[in-house]
Amino acid sequence: MGAADILVKKIENREATVGVCGLGYVGLPLVRAFHKVGFTIYGFDIDQSKVDNILAGKSYIEHIDFGELKSACEEGKFIPTTDFGRIGEPDVILIAVPTPLNQTREPDLEAVRNTCEQIAKGLRKEQLVVLESTTYPGTTEEVCIPILETSGLKAGEDFYVAYSPEREDPGNPNFETRTIPKVVGALEAGSQAVANAVYHAIIEKVVPVSSMKAAELSKIFENTFRAVNIALVNELKLMCLRMGIDVWEVIDAASTKPFGFMPFYPGPGLGGHCIPIDPFYLTWKAREYDFSTRFIELAGEINSNMPYEVVDGVMHALNDKSKSLKGANVLVLGVAYKKNVDDLRESPSLKIIDILLKKGAKISYNDPHIPVMKKSRHYPNMPEYTSVALTPETLGAADAVLILTDHDRYDQEFINKHAQLVIDTRNATKKVADRSKIVKL
Repeated sequence: MGAADILVKKIENREATVGVCGLGYVGLPLVRAFHKVGFTIYGFDIDQSKVDNILAGKSYIEHIDFGELKSACEEGKFIPTTDFGRIGEPDVILIAVPTPLNQTREPDLEAVRNTCEQIAKGLRKEQLVVLESTTYPGTTEEVCIPILETSGLKAGEDFYVAYSPEREDPGNPNFETRTIPKVVGALEAGSQAVANAVYHAIIEKVVPVSSMKAAELSKIFENTFRAVNIALVNELKLMCLRMGIDVWEVIDAASTKPFGFMPFYPGPGLGGHCIPIDPFYLTWKAREYDFSTRFIELAGEINSNMPYEVVDGVMHALNDKSKSLKGANVLVLGVAYKKNVDDLRESPSLKIIDILLKKGAKISYNDPHIPVMKKSRHYPNMPEYTSVALTPETLGAADAVLILTDHDRYDQEFINKHAQLVIDTRNATKKVADRSKIVKL
């Protein structure tokens, strides 16, 4: 029996241990999935506050049960730590760290590089290292493996390497880690066998592909597909506004076709860690091959411009009420990037608030999922805000109530009753009877 077969058997018998690098929106669901089937898990993160919160059972991600995580810690089955000196202890190491864009919209792999450097210091023979972070095709081979091999060990001979893109959808009640098929591409046959065994332990369907590059590109393609179609429907919305047609009615009508159509919906801009970012990873990599991704870049341009279109719409709506945007009190409803989550990553609300502030508007906000809106790296000069109570007084005092996230906890009839003007970018008010105060953007 070869070394890979021995590790596969350890995984199947739940004798192997798993390390997860990055205890955020991707890493913690992995921890939970492995814990549920009996593995011991090490959780690595550079943020001590995350480790402290986990040990205390204090939530920093709304939809994850931190009580379950705390219990796992008390059982000795989950060991969260900032001590990367322990990286040699788990048999399997999964990397789930952020891969944002820099200010010039180029891939920022600092977190991936730093994590690989920490792993290399303690890497031992017969460990499996899997990158889960979304990135361009070639990252695992061209960036991760050379860093890991500074350990003196050889990838594919002394240790195993694979890539398996995360597919988390925070707040989606219809799917969980276990039920979402997992694409897996590896360096060679031994790595593929071990990686397949790891994910078969926690996920119903594993989808092996021929290479790590194919796996990397599959995730980029999934999100580029969504970005392009959202750009199409955003452009359609802008056209419908000029024509005086309700774009949501058009989409609902088109959706009755039982074949050849898939509905996408417009909004104030793209948000979340994946959709606004991943297409730019692909366009950046394509330039290395002297290939222009014009279609994708046009979609990015349309989607990136949507916050400006929203601000223009607010300005015109106020103008129709004989009010100026400068000095106007704008109450923003929802700053999370999508409904029913506490996730601010790449939220278009931040960009819209930033533009409104620069044009002289006075901003307040309410979000039942985000009580405090702190400074972010993209908007370091934005004031820190605290969510205001949604009362008849706060609604009535606003010159415009701007709906940017359609949380289910919002009572749209109540909002419409007490507001002077409601500007709806999400079709959240579709069931409100009195339309006299509502402007749809």
